[in-house]
Amino acid sequence: MIDLHMHTFFSDGELVPTELIRRSSVAGYKAIAITDHADKSNIKWLLENIAGIVDEVGAANNIQVLAGVELTHVPPQSIADAAQLAKDHGAELIVVHGESIVDLVMPGTNLAAIKAQVDILAHPGLITVEEVKLAAELGVYLEITTRKGNSLTNGHIVKMAQEYGAKLVINNDAHAPSDILSPELVHKIALGAGMSDEQFQQAQNNAAQLVAKAKGH
Repeated sequence: MIDLHMHTFFSDGELVPTELIRRSSVAGYKAIAITDHADKSNIKWLLENIAGIVDEVGAANNIQVLAGVELTHVPPQSIADAAQLAKDHGAELIVVHGESIVDLVMPGTNLAAIKAQVDILAHPGLITVEEVKLAAELGVYLEITTRKGNSLTNGHIVKMAQEYGAKLVINNDAHAPSDILSPELVHKIALGAGMSDEQFQQAQNNAAQLVAKAKGH
């Protein structure tokens, strides 16, 4: 199991990075990304604090860990610049907080994130046909999430991705220990969103490809 959207107490999560890594490893995860909420004010600080430990602690727990960010409530016109800033400071994965129907995200965020060619558009809500087609064209991965509230539009996202060829990943968006779900439960949630077993496995393969790309494999 791979999860590329997790938070620590460096934003609104509950765990220090080392405990998040340890709990994920014990839960059966082979790779994770630490993607705390970020904007231009804290990108450099976050990455300096995360990047120095992920390889060491990951190796000790037999799990690959990526140092990333989740650009959150960044104005659409600033997303590309924020993503580049994160890359410049060593981000291995860039996630954007999409237009979930339970959050006050600015309209236009989904499209701006896709145009900026970030790695993952998280919980993109009622994403449009235009946006899904562009994500497929530019190789931006769309997220299916197990997180309460944000998961309400999973079925829509799965259907649109299947119809227009966009790639999917499945993430917990974990903020607390109870959010680190077992691989078995994640699988069931994916099936409940309309994915087949084969599509679930493909989503895991997609996540593995992102990990390999980030680590230069």
